[in-house]
This record gives sequence, structure tokens and C-alpha cells, in this order.
Amino acid sequence: MPSIAIVGATGAVGIELVACCHQNISVLGDSPPRLFASARSKGKEIEGPYGKLVIEEFKVEDVKGKFDFVFLAVSGSFSEQFAQELAEGGSYVIDNSSAFRYHPTVPLVVPEINFSSISSLNSKLIANPNCTTAIAAMALWPVHKKFGGIKKLIVSTYQAASGAGEPGMKELLEGAKAQLVEEKVPEAKVFSHPLPFNCIPMIDKLQPNGYTKEEMKVAWETKKIFSDDSIAVSCTAVRIPTIRAHAEAITLETADTITPSAVVECLSTSPGVVVVDDPINNVYPMPLNCSGTDDVQVGRIRRSEVFGDNGVDMFVCGDQLLRGAALNAVLIAVKLVKEGM
Repeated sequence: MPSIAIVGATGAVGIELVACCHQNISVLGDSPPRLFASARSKGKEIEGPYGKLVIEEFKVEDVKGKFDFVFLAVSGSFSEQFAQELAEGGSYVIDNSSAFRYHPTVPLVVPEINFSSISSLNSKLIANPNCTTAIAAMALWPVHKKFGGIKKLIVSTYQAASGAGEPGMKELLEGAKAQLVEEKVPEAKVFSHPLPFNCIPMIDKLQPNGYTKEEMKVAWETKKIFSDDSIAVSCTAVRIPTIRAHAEAITLETADTITPSAVVECLSTSPGVVVVDDPINNVYPMPLNCSGTDDVQVGRIRRSEVFGDNGVDMFVCGDQLLRGAALNAVLIAVKLVKEGM
């Protein structure tokens, strides 16, 4: 069975990586992963599905060449410094940061979509997509394949506090308490403005074209994962006061004619996707229902009044820490093991 290290194990994604590894012990084995973090976390105990695990201080010499898989749940600057060196040691390094997503020689992988890019690029370093892209891609890829390709894609995202990690979730909860219970103005240290009872229509740094980097990630990464630079993508990313599941309103145009019923049929047989679409009875995807679940939910599927017979609108939700991060990373490792790679 493979040996596994998780670097950045004390963060929100790191903790979920531990749980996702345990969820897949039939493939990855029941030996617990070794957990690494910064010196200040050394000796800290984390309680989880493997029982109590002790955090070790990360040192290159303790990780390089010692594991089959190394999951990085760290900052982009950390990954830039260490990821390639760890991969050179022979481990598959699956990086959750944005450091290598746009490198032409590094595969950017959603395993249900483009797993083969790992072997075609012959890379031990693998990039995990941005959470918003990974969630949307699960719903979009079957449509892209079935209906002649997506020509235009308009996405509005409603992103949970967990996108800013454990500090973001903590600030939201404490801010809500401050405003409701203590009647104080919530602090905004993690976010640019107080998040409770608010929405912030700007995530990440502004780019020269007026979009933010978070919005452009959806465009850049969708095109790379789908191997199709012809898709025109426009995204507006909004932070909202939910805890850990992202939601996305998507309008798309396809090359072939498309109907809502055909989309439902297509997505109903797609792995990792659940159609939740009974609006007459108020049944549709919501962050509350998606939190803590593995699958991406898709609903509100309807004919686009903009693109007519070649367009549909849909609403997509997925757990940002799971499908949008930890689960996607672990499923890459699971498939690598199953494929004998």
C-alpha cells in the first residue's frame, strides 16, 4: 500500500485530506498518513478517523524520496520553493496551491476529466484546480462532450468563507455573533469588508482587464482542463456568508442544440454529479445541502433565453473543501494507484 505525507496538515484543507485518505483506505491502505506543518505546530495532536496523529515539523530531507504521495495544502510561495524538489525525489506531489496550475508542463487535473494528462506530460508534480473551477468542471464536462463543445460560458460564483481557510470561517462565525449577540460591528481582517449579512463582489487581486484573479482562474483553468482554448469565459466571483460550500450560476452556449431534458439525462449518469432539480417542490442545490458531501449538485436546469436552442442555465453547488480541494486531490492518488502508476 502507498505511503502518504500531508504537508500543511493543520489547515482546513489539510484536515480534510486526512479524512479523504481514510475514506479511501480500500485503495490507499489503512496506515495513517504522516502529517507535516510549520515549526510552531510541531507536536500538536490532531484527532481524526485514524485516531490521534502528531504533527511533525516539515523538513525537506524528512519528506523528499520517502513517500509515494505528498499532498501539499500550503501557500503558493511554499509550493514554488519545495514542490518540484519533492517531485524530483520520486513522489507524486499533488499541490493544492495555484503555483503550478498554469505551467504548460504540469498537469492540472480533475480525475474524471483529464487524468490522462499526467502520463502524457510525464509529470510527478500535479496541480489541483481552483475550488470554483473544480466544482463547475464536474457539471460542465459531460455537457461539453455531449453537445459538440461549450462555445461561451458565463459564471457567477457565490463563494463560501472556507475559500479563505479556517481563518475565514472563524471570522464569519465570530462576526455573526458579534453583530447579533453583542451588537458590535464585525471585524474584517481576513476579508476586505465584514462578511456577515453581506456579500463582497471582489475576490483576489484585480487584473489589468478589470476581472479579478479569482475570476480569471475559472477561465484559464477550464480551458486547460478541457484542452480547449476556444471557450469564451466570463466570470464574476462573489464572497457570501456561507461556511464551506460554493454555489455557481452558470449560463452556457453549446455548438450543438441542447435541451434541459437532455442535460438532465446526460448529468444523471455522470460520476461525481447528482441532479437535484425539482423546483416546483423547492428542491434544488444549496450550500446547506452540499456541505460535507462528495458530489456536485446541479439543478435549476432550464433553456437559456439568451442563447435559445443552443443554451441552458443551471445552478451548481459543491463542498469547497472536498470536491473543490481535498477530495479531488485524493481521487487523483486513488486513480494513480488503480492504474498502477
